[in-house]
Amino acid sequence: MYRNNSLKKIGWQDFQKLRLEEKGPFYQWKGRPYHVLIAQQFDRAMLERICELATKIRRIGKTKGGLLFLKDLLPDKRAMLYFAQPSTRTFLSFYSACQILGIQTAEVRDTATSSEIKGESPEDSVRTFSSYFDFIIMRHPMGGFAERIAWVLSNGDRPVPVINAGSGKDQHPTQALLDIYTLQRSFENRGGIEGKKIAFVGDLARGRTVRSLSNLLLLYPDVKQYFVAPKSLQIGQDTLDALEKVGSEYEICDDFEKTIPEVDAIYMTRIQDEWDTTEESRLLDTSKYHFTAEHLNLLKPDAVLLHPLPRRKEIDIEVDSDSRAVYWRQVRNGMWIRGALMLLIFNRAIDIDRYYEDMVV
Repeated sequence: MYRNNSLKKIGWQDFQKLRLEEKGPFYQWKGRPYHVLIAQQFDRAMLERICELATKIRRIGKTKGGLLFLKDLLPDKRAMLYFAQPSTRTFLSFYSACQILGIQTAEVRDTATSSEIKGESPEDSVRTFSSYFDFIIMRHPMGGFAERIAWVLSNGDRPVPVINAGSGKDQHPTQALLDIYTLQRSFENRGGIEGKKIAFVGDLARGRTVRSLSNLLLLYPDVKQYFVAPKSLQIGQDTLDALEKVGSEYEICDDFEKTIPEVDAIYMTRIQDEWDTTEESRLLDTSKYHFTAEHLNLLKPDAVLLHPLPRRKEIDIEVDSDSRAVYWRQVRNGMWIRGALMLLIFNRAIDIDRYYEDMVV
């Protein structure tokens, strides 16, 4: 087991200070990810490497021989999937990636089935998991909890890697990675993501996928971001501050139909009413932020429509059959991206490179 010395013996307050200053190397070990906690920890070179690996894994996995090769890469590793918040796609995506790479898994998907029901702290629960497993994939309703666990474990005697699979309303880094991969694949014949116009629509105030993806898009020159939402659900100032810090162009608006013809990609989101303290968002009329079949006539012929899912009424089912609707491809991309991350964490990416090189020769 390797140890991330940049986390060892650092106090919690110093850790938070370094995180706020976005010290990328703080989350890395010998040039590769160690803990995967926030979108801001990735630079452009690492994004390109992760996407490259995902493509290679995807292509290798198309044959029986390739699948057998992938399954023999990490059979010596065990993963704990600790999902203290409901999930379908993220859980199954990580679970499937583990299966493809031969990783053995265990899961806790309801804290009522763990010792937390007896009063054990979540921190102690995760330290228990670290005694049995080589890394922990965790989803938690508390913002910043994955980062705190990474600090706790790195200051203990078994500093296993932590992958943040969604924390509170603030971060969902692996979702942002698969979103970038989906955009990259969609624009691979149009010069890539650079220079594109991308609209975020819906509940932007509480959408952690939006916050994480917006941060990654700052790594691509001349991308303009549009934030389309009712005033009470508009994007937070921290995201706007990040855009302004690097001089990235953005526009805040509430006219969805006007925005549709202008952009190259639309990222739809549902109303996140699970965070309501009252029924405030359920009382909002958000129908003008829904993408209907009629809106396909306004969308550019080579634009794409994304959604992190689950959806409600914000995209008509009739839209699914349009070639510009890529959200089901987006779902599958998550399996390959998360597999690529695991291979990087455990330093097995070079095996993928060698196999792929022999395969294409």
